[in-house]
Amino acid sequence: MRRAFFLALFATGLASLPVLADPPGLKPLAIGSPAPDFNLPGVDGKSHALKDFADAKVLVVAFTCNHCPTANAYEARFKKFVDDYKSKGVAFVAISPNDPQAVRLDELGYTDLDDSFEAMKVRAKDHAFNFPYLYDGDTQATSRAYGVLATPHIFIFDADRKLRYQGRFDDSEVKTVRSHDAINAVDAILAGSKVAVETTRVPGCSTKWADKREGARQWLAKADAEAVKLEAIDEAGVAKLVKNDSKGLLLVNLWATWCGPCVAELPELVEINRMYRGRGFKLATISLDEPEKRESALEMLKKNHVSATNFISTVESKDKLAEALDKEWPGPVPFTMIVAPGGKVIYRRSGPIDPLEVKRAIVGHMGRTY
Repeated sequence: MRRAFFLALFATGLASLPVLADPPGLKPLAIGSPAPDFNLPGVDGKSHALKDFADAKVLVVAFTCNHCPTANAYEARFKKFVDDYKSKGVAFVAISPNDPQAVRLDELGYTDLDDSFEAMKVRAKDHAFNFPYLYDGDTQATSRAYGVLATPHIFIFDADRKLRYQGRFDDSEVKTVRSHDAINAVDAILAGSKVAVETTRVPGCSTKWADKREGARQWLAKADAEAVKLEAIDEAGVAKLVKNDSKGLLLVNLWATWCGPCVAELPELVEINRMYRGRGFKLATISLDEPEKRESALEMLKKNHVSATNFISTVESKDKLAEALDKEWPGPVPFTMIVAPGGKVIYRRSGPIDPLEVKRAIVGHMGRTY
C-alpha cells in the first residue's frame, strides 16, 4: 500500500530528499525545437516511440494523468479531437509524466484512480481511450525533455517534427470555450499557415516530479499522527447520523474487532477518507463490540490511524440498530453504506468492500472536475 511505501522510503534514508517545486531550470520546449525522442510503455502492452508516428502530418503530444481534475475535464475532448482529426493525418499521443509516489492522498480527491501504470490501464479501458496512453513515471526523462509544467500540457509538432505550439488545449475546463488554442494551431499547420498563438499558459495540476516524494511522505506522517477518538452512540444518535444534514457525502462502516475482514479493510477506508475529506466527505465508523470492549476497539482504530468520526454502539439489539441505520442491512459485518445529503443511500455493501467500487460511487456523485 501507499503508506507502506512511504515508511520504507523513510527507513532507507531517501526521506532526506529536498522538496522542490520543479526540477531546477525546467522550461517548456522552445517553439521551433525538434520533438524529443521517446520510447515508453503504453497501456496497450506495447512500447511506443516517436518514430511510430512518422507518417502523421501533425503530431499532438498531450501530457496528462489520471488524478488531476483539470486533466479529467479534457478526456472527452481529447477523444473527440482524435475522432475529428485522425482522417486528416493528425496523430495524438498522451503521456503521464507523474511519479505516482509523489502524489499525496489529498490530491486524489477528484479521482477514483491514482497515477500508477496499472491504474492508467484501468482508466483507459473504463473511458475507452482512442489514443495511446503512455507512462513516463519511472524516469520522467521524456517529461523533463519536453519541459512539462502541468497536466494537461499540450505540444504540437508539424510534419518535420518542429514544435509549433505548446500550452493549454483550450481556455476553459468546464465553461464555454472561447479560444480553441490547440485546435487552432493544428488547423493552421494543416493549412500551411503560421500558428497565430504559439504559446499559452498551462492551467492544471503541477507535474509530480520524484523530488516531491518527501513532501508526500511528510503529509502521510502528519495524517498518521492525527488524534483517534471513539464515542458511544445510541439509537437516536444513529438515526440522526444517517439523516446526513451536512452538504457532503457520508460513508458509514459497521465493524468489530472480532471480525477479520472488518479489520483488514480499515486501511482502505482510511485511504478513502484521506482522499475525499477535503471535499466535505465524512467517514463514520460504528463498532459493534460490546461497550465494555471500548478500549480494545479504540486501540484497533489507533493502530490503523482511523482519525474519522468513530462510534461504539450502545443500541440494545441488532434489530433496533438496523431500524435506525438502514432497514436493508441484513445483519453481517462489515457493512458499508454511502449516504448523500438529506439521507438518501446511494451505495451499500454487505461484506468486504471493493475500494475502487466505493471510490467510483463517491466521485460519481461529487464529480471529477472543479
